[in-house]
Amino acid sequence: MQNVQDFAENILGNVERVIVGKRAEVELVLVALVCQGHVLIEDVPGVGKTVLAKAIAKSIGCIFKRIQFTPDLLPSDVTGVSVYNQKTGGFEFRPGPIIGQIVLTDEINRATPKTQSALLECMEERQISVDGVTRAMPVPFLVLATQNPIEYEGTFPLPEAQLDRFLMRISLGYPNKQDELTVLERQQVIHPIDQIQRVVSVEELVEIQQVVRRDIYVDPSIRNYVVSIVATTRQHPDVYLGASPRGSLALFRTSQARAALEGRDYVIPDDVKALAQPTLAHRIIVSPSARIRNVSSATIVSEILESLPVPGNQIRR
Repeated sequence: MQNVQDFAENILGNVERVIVGKRAEVELVLVALVCQGHVLIEDVPGVGKTVLAKAIAKSIGCIFKRIQFTPDLLPSDVTGVSVYNQKTGGFEFRPGPIIGQIVLTDEINRATPKTQSALLECMEERQISVDGVTRAMPVPFLVLATQNPIEYEGTFPLPEAQLDRFLMRISLGYPNKQDELTVLERQQVIHPIDQIQRVVSVEELVEIQQVVRRDIYVDPSIRNYVVSIVATTRQHPDVYLGASPRGSLALFRTSQARAALEGRDYVIPDDVKALAQPTLAHRIIVSPSARIRNVSSATIVSEILESLPVPGNQIRR
């Protein structure tokens, strides 16, 4: 697993030149990238969500696209449209900005549900269908969506089906005083994002994605632990709707990726516990009575982890 660890350190070191003091959050995005999953970054404006997406894309040399979601955005503005060409006498497909390798969908909850639904097929099936023709998405394909959790005026909350497509939901948060001073110093003359160079290749990323799925061992007791956590979210008294089987797969895959990034070829319970909240909290709908008591989905996941017995560490011999 040394190759995977070196791969991760190269990207982390490069991104940390721009995103200061957020190593844990950057590692989560890297886990999603290795798992071929999508990330919802829910945070206030100005904490570096867009810069994070650009830094990762530049570090890998991926095609970066950005979509600014607004209430008047149409599905065809996202997926693309067929245009009649008078010279050839036929229709030509003009691809939309979603056809990229790393796609930043900024303020995703400002678009109407009709436009949000344009992302469903491409995020889950990695293809788009326009005018009856299905086109595959490029490899790799990662959607980094952002939304502001504070300002709700003029927004359309993401439906459960849309949230379930995201492998993880994370938050960057404000930097501490020293990190913010470092940001001021580094950006005094030029923004560090302009000096970021590619440190790994797309081919290396695709190979790492295959290695993680194929070579990271997950003991049956760990698999049972993952399923037990997800099943308990469906039985919790404060939960209206628990996590789906897609949540089990998300927790399973991300645990494999975290183990690989840590230099192990096997998953331990700590991997599962560390990723339970980012992968499951956004898939849980809290009951109305619990919301009145200010119970959050993150709190429910923490309670479940405390209540379930942790399996012993078993390593493949």
